[in-house]
Amino acid sequence: MPFLHAVVWLDHHNAQIIQFDADQVEARKLQAVSHDTRQHGSEVRTGHEFFGEVCDALAGIASILVTGSHTAQADFRHYVGKHRPALAPRITGWETVDHPTQGQLVALARQRQQQAAAGLVTGR
Repeated sequence: MPFLHAVVWLDHHNAQIIQFDADQVEARKLQAVSHDTRQHGSEVRTGHEFFGEVCDALAGIASILVTGSHTAQADFRHYVGKHRPALAPRITGWETVDHPTQGQLVALARQRQQQAAAGLVTGR
């Protein structure tokens, strides 16, 4: 069943993607795969592959809240802007949070939706 809303918690190695609607919640975890190589830039490529997987998992979602550390969000925002610009308009918010539970993430996303519907959320 396709969901319209998602909240993502991410760092540079893990992502928790929670898709939801009014009645159902579906969670998925992604983990970056480390490539052991001494080649210059391999860490950047690994990060790009991971962020690409996160973007792929968000295909078809209309409203996305991205959460996590400030640094991880900044790096993901840069990746999306440069490599996946079609996803950017569907990201409705960015929140810095530290390892919340699944329930806390869904509650935060629903709160942001209600604020947006009431016109209280003005920026991204």
